[in-house]
Amino acid sequence: MGIVNVTNLKKMYDEFQAVNEISFSIEQGEIFGLLGPNGAGKTSTINMMIGLSRPSGGHILIDGIDAVKDIKKVQRIIGIIPDENNLYNEMNGFDNLCFCASLYGMRKAEREKRATELLEQFNLTFAAKRPFKAYSKGMKRKLTIAAGIIHNPKILFLDEPTTGIDVESARQIRKLILDLKKQGKTIFITTHYIEEAERICDRIAFIVNGRIVKTGTVTELMESIEREHKIKLQLDSSIKELKEELEHNFVNCRIDISDKNSCLIISKERIALSPVLQLLDSKGISVYEAKEIKPSLEDVFVKITGIEASKLEIEKAGK
Repeated sequence: MGIVNVTNLKKMYDEFQAVNEISFSIEQGEIFGLLGPNGAGKTSTINMMIGLSRPSGGHILIDGIDAVKDIKKVQRIIGIIPDENNLYNEMNGFDNLCFCASLYGMRKAEREKRATELLEQFNLTFAAKRPFKAYSKGMKRKLTIAAGIIHNPKILFLDEPTTGIDVESARQIRKLILDLKKQGKTIFITTHYIEEAERICDRIAFIVNGRIVKTGTVTELMESIEREHKIKLQLDSSIKELKEELEHNFVNCRIDISDKNSCLIISKERIALSPVLQLLDSKGISVYEAKEIKPSLEDVFVKITGIEASKLEIEKAGK
């Protein structure tokens, strides 16, 4: 049994079922990602887990505590980073952190020491006395995460932590999340960034229309789909006119010509390159590069859910 256990969790809004009896567990010290498009049920799930919304059914057990019946006890051991920054614009960074610490009953000396440590850890010491409204989007996100861990929680809940910020700030925040894992934190993250989930999550659950359709490590998810072997060839000229001949000679392969100077060789079996290269050489075509194309988490997501990655790209741009 993990440190977090969700069983048959359900959420209804009138006649609409936002979360449809989902179950999963999170092991202590891991980063667990809930990946899916907007409207899939990610935020409804996290809100029930942190006590902002009451489940319509099911059970949530966090560190042995019933999170439905005793959410106040749970909230003392968890940190919450919502999808929108929730700190005070007129208050400076240091005072924001101290105020959040006071909500957890921390004494003045303890909260000031902790705030100073976090500002240094998150590279925000230079902005400690600057009002929150003057922070950049990336800085605001980092301070919001710092506020969520001011009381040193065992378990951290992050809802879309890098949405709407620049690439460099997103990279810094992913590093901060990985650093928190190294400190022994258990982290639950919702995201619709496939690359983000692939980079930082130990395990991932795909959620679509309120249902979890697949859960596993990145490796397990990769292995769960029928794999095609792909090799990309970079050529000195087009082989468009040779497509039929190549597919006739290599019956287990198909040729996908992406542009005039490159092509993909695709097969269910491993591809022996030497005969292909010999045939092309006999036709006076030189191969400058041969590169194996491995499947990505994006390929797995599309295969399992039927949702094109481009749909997630549109959603995250418009969020």
